[in-house]
Amino acid sequence: MMTRRWKSLVIASAAISTFGFAAPANTAGSDGVHPGPLSRAQAFARAEALTALGRKMFFDPALSASGKQACSSCHDPRHAFGPASATPVEMGGPNLDQSGVRAVPSLRYLEAAPAFTEHSHDSEDEGDESVDNGPTGGLTWDGRADHGGDQAKIPLLSPFEMANKDEAAVSAALRKSAYADEFKATFGNDVFDRPGDAFDAAAEALGTFEQSAVDFYPYSSRYDAFLAGKATLSARELHGRALFEDEAKGNCASCHLSEPANDGEPPQFTDFGLIAIAVPRNPAIPANADPAYVDLGLCGPLRTDFRGRTDYCGLFKTPSLRNVALRKSFFHNGYFHTLREAVAFYASRDTDPGRWYPKNAYGTVDKYDDLPKAYWSNLNQDPPFDGKKPGDKPALNDAEIDDIVAFLQTLTDADQVAKRSQ
Repeated sequence: MMTRRWKSLVIASAAISTFGFAAPANTAGSDGVHPGPLSRAQAFARAEALTALGRKMFFDPALSASGKQACSSCHDPRHAFGPASATPVEMGGPNLDQSGVRAVPSLRYLEAAPAFTEHSHDSEDEGDESVDNGPTGGLTWDGRADHGGDQAKIPLLSPFEMANKDEAAVSAALRKSAYADEFKATFGNDVFDRPGDAFDAAAEALGTFEQSAVDFYPYSSRYDAFLAGKATLSARELHGRALFEDEAKGNCASCHLSEPANDGEPPQFTDFGLIAIAVPRNPAIPANADPAYVDLGLCGPLRTDFRGRTDYCGLFKTPSLRNVALRKSFFHNGYFHTLREAVAFYASRDTDPGRWYPKNAYGTVDKYDDLPKAYWSNLNQDPPFDGKKPGDKPALNDAEIDDIVAFLQTLTDADQVAKRSQ
């Protein structure tokens, strides 16, 4: 099996060819003929250069219109490259006074995410290929970016994130940066004269940095050590794991895969699918002050290619649960602020909706208040929901919820644990 270190560099070198940049002058033959495919040594060197550049860009606030917001401002490495705050959305824009509309996801463990497809089928050795698992893959909450480089472009130009006016503004900021010479050495001396190419190059460098194994996918949690036979779990954690995987109880592993893949790859704790679960509407998001505004995920408003696809409305990406215990807000709208609440919501969404949803003007529970009734047929009804109704016994009791939370706390990476013990 390919080592994780070499695998990340192969991915990076494959990305290099995507944009078709000319090789730096010192790699071309004396007759001006392109030297052809990169050798392994050249691929390593190229990927290392891209990673170093991407790292500098990731922490550079000068790449934002405000001059105060870097990628790391929202994707904090001390919080597994997720948000440090408990606010459901972050502020951005030229004056840092524009509110986002969705919770910031972690950038860790995205390297295995497949490109978005409307029709996903299990591989021959893992399941029944005749079963269509529906929309799967992509990055962001609605899967609209297929690669790290594509994803990196979104916040650079988003009016409520880094808010650059256009690609030329990003290129101009890069030209002024302390690492501009490194950028030209990697992408060509005239790269800043071609703003579109400079913007693509920046996205490539950021995407390559986000493939760095040490930073973004160390697989160093206590659960990883347990799977390798190098650590133990407590009785409570083991019980939580059993409940997590039990199809009649939590059934969490049906979407958050918890076993190693057939090729030995560590579990990703996501199937990369997009599903609808009707998280309560979050009044703390300024956009939600407009009763006509509804975030429908896969069918808009941020993703535009599936507008009008009613069967996709309300579907959001299933995130990895790795490092989930570090988060201070949960789901796409950051409605919940504790991991226990998030698990409890799954257990009793339909058996006790009054616990989660507000009452309407008629005094009845406004169930699924952030998903118009026209799209309720899209809601996931697998266990623990399983057709349950108000007053039914939930699939999980309080003690069982606590045990699942205890298990989820074993998914925190070792570097994150160390940072919190310092």
